[in-house]
Amino acid sequence: MSEKGMKGKEIFGHPRGLAVLFFTEMWERFSYYGMRGLLVLYLVDDIATGGFGWSQVEALSLYGTYTMMVYLMGIPGGILADKYIGQKKAVMVGGALLVLGHGVMALPGENIFYLALTLIVLGVGALKANISTMVGQLYRHGDPRRDKGFTIFYMGINVGSALSSLLVGYIGQVYGWHWGFGLAGLGMLIGQLQFMLGGKYLQGIGEFVKEDISTIPSGSVHFERLKKNPVSLVITILMFLVGAYVMIDTNILFGVLIMIASIFIGFGINIYKYELDDKEKDRIAVLLISFLLVIAFFGAFEQAGGLMNLYTEQKTDKSVFGLFEMTAAQFQFFNPIFIILFGLPVAYFWGVRRAKGKEESAVFKMAIGNIIMGLGFVMMVGATQQVANGSLASMWWIVGAYLLHTIGELSSSPVSLSFVTKLAPAKYGSIMMGLYFAIVGLGNKVAGLLGQSASQLGEMEVFAGIGFFSVLIGVLVILFLKKLKKLTHGAEETNLDT
Repeated sequence: MSEKGMKGKEIFGHPRGLAVLFFTEMWERFSYYGMRGLLVLYLVDDIATGGFGWSQVEALSLYGTYTMMVYLMGIPGGILADKYIGQKKAVMVGGALLVLGHGVMALPGENIFYLALTLIVLGVGALKANISTMVGQLYRHGDPRRDKGFTIFYMGINVGSALSSLLVGYIGQVYGWHWGFGLAGLGMLIGQLQFMLGGKYLQGIGEFVKEDISTIPSGSVHFERLKKNPVSLVITILMFLVGAYVMIDTNILFGVLIMIASIFIGFGINIYKYELDDKEKDRIAVLLISFLLVIAFFGAFEQAGGLMNLYTEQKTDKSVFGLFEMTAAQFQFFNPIFIILFGLPVAYFWGVRRAKGKEESAVFKMAIGNIIMGLGFVMMVGATQQVANGSLASMWWIVGAYLLHTIGELSSSPVSLSFVTKLAPAKYGSIMMGLYFAIVGLGNKVAGLLGQSASQLGEMEVFAGIGFFSVLIGVLVILFLKKLKKLTHGAEETNLDT
């Protein structure tokens, strides 16, 4: 496309399609975070007042499973896009499922509740990874605007989250749970309509490109490779047996998931061995290491909707200067509003480091994000100490924790999205983005398990342990940073003439 044509389709120096994806993601996150803020509180609420009357452990277990499945479904969502219909149509399918799921969620009844959760999980799986991949497609390789574009896109996530925390959180806890869930669905409907109307600004973005099927290994080829490659075969069999054991002894759902994952991991090992060149293998290795940071980050970060949410409801003074009292769900507002306030300053900070030639690679930023995240849990330890002294915790402990979590998130999360689009092989772009979100899902489940452990270990011990581990893993990655950067083979180098 000519330079003139490109400028004609730009707004504020970025492609106009970014605005369409921004608002689609904003309303999708409005619906998701509205649901996230209410879910645990709804489950533990008394049956007489509209809840399910579950125990805290039961609620956190479902919360962890639900948020894990939301992101885990990014893998089949990526396969759907890469191999069958393209990212744009996958986003349409996902949006339609989300509108339906949130609409059903507004209805009472336990069976209806599980149906709604299923539809929401499938919808986010089809939409989430693919809309992020489309953002990456808006920019040519080496375009220095890419990271800024993802930061702007990330702001859309948090505008939606902030609005839902204030509106959905308030409506749900004050006027009734199902009114809140219904409002979340209305937001998703607006997002779906906006995406459909803005399609003219996404021409050539997210379209399905049919590959020469002769170059794509069939399922039988993958199974033949499993038999020929003893490493992948042994790993697949061992994981499958572990899954079978978990299914019989502990949890049917987790067991089935592990068994299914064993096949995908075996195929993935063979794709790595037979289909990638040496440079692509090195880059995939760096991505997989970065995914460890992602698991640790979201295992800590997602305490916001689980243990921190319950702690705010049960043990925190929610009065604001004695003028009014916030609901626990409304405390979710602080994270997105801090992102909106500090997003540009944090981006400016990293931009200044780049201009001065200082370290600002994606892996470094992700490690720093984990360290700052860990420091936020020092605030939560302070809250537990105040409660131990016989009073409710000050809300400012919670606000301070969210502030540090937000600074950590701004350093880590938007960059990790961009990092995947830079390092993933082109023909596996959506699948790798789906894998990224599956890893986020695993971090969400870790968060749920950590929250559950507070009933035995104690909240102070859990908060302190999360903080310590977050700092530790960030420091370890920084120690090996030079070796990791070498394996990216210059994928983060920019072309300032683009």
